[in-house]
Amino acid sequence: MNVIKTDIEGVVIVEPQVFGDSRGYFFESFSERDFAAAVQPLSFVQDNESKSCYGVVRGLHYQTGRYAQSKLLRVIKGQVLDIAVDIRRGSPTFGKHVAVVLSGDNHRQLFIPRGFAHGFSVLSEEAVIQYKCDRFYEPSAEGAIAWDDPDLAIDWQIPADKVILSEKDRHHPRLKDAADLPDFSEDLYA
Repeated sequence: MNVIKTDIEGVVIVEPQVFGDSRGYFFESFSERDFAAAVQPLSFVQDNESKSCYGVVRGLHYQTGRYAQSKLLRVIKGQVLDIAVDIRRGSPTFGKHVAVVLSGDNHRQLFIPRGFAHGFSVLSEEAVIQYKCDRFYEPSAEGAIAWDDPDLAIDWQIPADKVILSEKDRHHPRLKDAADLPDFSEDLYA
């Protein structure tokens, strides 16, 4: 497993070692032991899968308080632009984001720690995303910020007239107006 640091501390790209031959390929998509040694010790408690078509933008979502989640994402089919936004008030990278192309071909994974909002755009005709969470989803702790917040300046790599949103994702506040954001000084893993 190769771990690539990004411009925001804690957000990392994980590249598994892929063994391929004429039959296809094999790789270990997750090892708790190796992940703990290379990234951080975590116990994932929930696996999710999402299927979307070209132009879908999901996000930017997060969970608040004691329900804040870390996520480890990968694409098993297609290609997405995966986004992590630092929403920790007082952080030197508050409001900054990391954007990484994940695909069924590159096998890359993105680790997003607690204290970040997450979203993605689908760049291929169809994409299937799988992700692990270290805390269970709690509807009462759900938070989100506008995918098109001009202060974030995210290039989703989808023309504006092709973006497909859920009704819910059309109405989130800008980051500067979002509620229940974590504080950078708070240990979100305590």
